Amino acid sequence: MRRLAVFLASSDGHDPAHAELAAGVGTELARRGIGLVYGGGRRGLMGALADAALQAGGEVIGVIPRSMVEREWAHQGVTELLVCDSMHERKALMAEHADAFAALPGGLGTLEEIFEVWSWRQLGFHAKPVGLLDAGGFWTPLLAALRGIADAGFLAAATLDDLAVATDLPGLLEALEERLRAIPRPARGESLR
Repeated sequence: MRRLAVFLASSDGHDPAHAELAAGVGTELARRGIGLVYGGGRRGLMGALADAALQAGGEVIGVIPRSMVEREWAHQGVTELLVCDSMHERKALMAEHADAFAALPGGLGTLEEIFEVWSWRQLGFHAKPVGLLDAGGFWTPLLAALRGIADAGFLAAATLDDLAVATDLPGLLEALEERLRAIPRPARGESLR
């Protein structure tokens, strides 16, 4: 995996452990030589993630809409800052630059982003794996709700099983890598959509 797109909060939340988690993820991605693609913010968990990755010498690509740059929300110290016109374009650019996706603690924006790329995978618009870092059980209530949705017949068990979930970053990265290895590769001279 060359780059991981990480969706997470632009605020700190109430528990300092979330900022520590974000910083730890940034440091570890840089240590492993995995580039970070994220929403381009300088505050909250986003800022903690990006700052830690940069301090550890990692590549950090921020993707942010122009309106947020104008509000001075953008992290100006990232390796590359891609400025776009809309949230739709932001997500498309993040997807284009990443090999896999992960969600750390966050709110509506994080949920919307991870669900969109997961649904894109399920519908065959891309084959990049998607996962949740369930450190401290943050995503456990959501996972229980998803199991209930599957039990009700509105989410295929295979789709739910395809979501990589781990309580620590090494476990999540291994689960994402496992799914990447399962992606069919084109034969020489052929291309896959």
